[in-house]
Amino acid sequence: MTVAPYMHARAERIGPFPGGQQDLFPVLTTERLTMRPPQLADFETYAAFYASDRAEHIGGPLDLRSAWNLFLTDVGTWATFGFGFWMVEHEGQLVGQVGLHHPPHHAELELGWNLYAGSEGKGIAREAAEASREWARAHLPGQRLVSYIDRANTRSIALAERMGASDIGTAAHDEACGTWLHPERAA
Repeated sequence: MTVAPYMHARAERIGPFPGGQQDLFPVLTTERLTMRPPQLADFETYAAFYASDRAEHIGGPLDLRSAWNLFLTDVGTWATFGFGFWMVEHEGQLVGQVGLHHPPHHAELELGWNLYAGSEGKGIAREAAEASREWARAHLPGQRLVSYIDRANTRSIALAERMGASDIGTAAHDEACGTWLHPERAA
């Protein structure tokens, strides 16, 4: 995996970020994926995902206004905390988001993933989640890393377990979610 700061044309940037803060958004590159910060051009695909039934396990479906607020939250998390969700590209197509967040109602730093329709079963979520976890271990040392997963979301549970995470109980913020603790080192 390689890491590089993300710089793009002002017209595409969500900023402007004073003092060169656009460097806050690292780009991760794996064997098959590019994980980059959100761009305004991503919003239509992002909003379509959150309007669909695919978002049922993460608070959706959402209307356009709610999706916009969440999109800007994802961008703002990077600027505020220095970590967040990457947009995941595979073969030049936007296929989902993977990353880290720690909103005030979550007890711990979360590693999460969302794949768009047609992207499942290709190892994309695992490859991106492992890259995100590796980045977190390098840049946020000592942080426990969990995934809060709706217990009805069997595919995400299976992925967390394939990554070596173990179920440690119910999430304090949502009784429908379990908490999967990721190992300190890759599984």
